[in-house]
Amino acid sequence: MENEFTIVLSDPEVLSQVCGTNDSNLKLIEQHLGVSIFTKGNELSIAESSAEIQQKFKFIIDRLSDEISENGLENSISGSELIESVLNTGVENFDAQKFSISIPGSTRKIYPKTKNQAKLIQSFRKNDMVFATGPAGSGKTFLAVAESLRLLLSHKISSIILVRPIVEAGESLGFLPGDMQDKINPYLRPLYDSMSACIPSEMVKKFQENGIIEVAPLAYMRGRTLNNAAVILDEAQNTTCEQMKMFLTRTGENSKVFITGDVTQIDLPKRISSGLVQALEILKNIEEISMVELDGEDVVRSPLVKKIVQAYENDKSE
Repeated sequence: MENEFTIVLSDPEVLSQVCGTNDSNLKLIEQHLGVSIFTKGNELSIAESSAEIQQKFKFIIDRLSDEISENGLENSISGSELIESVLNTGVENFDAQKFSISIPGSTRKIYPKTKNQAKLIQSFRKNDMVFATGPAGSGKTFLAVAESLRLLLSHKISSIILVRPIVEAGESLGFLPGDMQDKINPYLRPLYDSMSACIPSEMVKKFQENGIIEVAPLAYMRGRTLNNAAVILDEAQNTTCEQMKMFLTRTGENSKVFITGDVTQIDLPKRISSGLVQALEILKNIEEISMVELDGEDVVRSPLVKKIVQAYENDKSE
């Protein structure tokens, strides 16, 4: 077939799910792309010479097959939901390398599921300092962790530093058993979970033991210069203005700094201003710093979480 572009899916069960009942998924893809899809054995082909359409086709099939392989045939999102999420990324040329995170050694490729998530990945690649704000479940921390692992395993940095402010909620670090590492670990559990979703837990543990992945309370950053590292400050809305300034000025050579937080969930005492809120205002005109705001439409953790976030957003606007 002239100008044929073919994708091979080796697993027949995944291929069947990608095609959908009575090829329903393929029909949706044909409708969106304006091309005909031909099946032969374990191959899916289109007769299309446009590189843009080929990239779109590959992006959609890769996303759908990865989703099925990762979550199982029963739990995977439908073809229509996936295609809608891919189109909602607003990717102009559908460059899969540009709008996905491929972690060396991992069988999983991370794709943006919304337009703002695609924008966030772009910002990670373009800027050395990125502020990502948004509600729970919008993917800001997970994408920051995935991009940090990509940089580490591509040998573009030598370490990952995970930082969180310790805001006590009825329990002090001093009452928790163990050394400093034991005390800080519960606060950093979400970051560990994100890492374990990208690479094997054994690899995460090995990196920690070798000092390649370091975890630290924000207070331990004072006086340090962070070179050749990806630094993630999570739950940044709970930093004070002084802490945020101290943290931001730790940035050294060949470092990437990702600051994530949700300005609607500030746990600081009422009389103390959030360092994240202040930083977003006073640094907004610095070209080298990117600020990406995600919202309720970007929540991908679960449909229920998305509805909860939107309900709170609607209540706030009334």
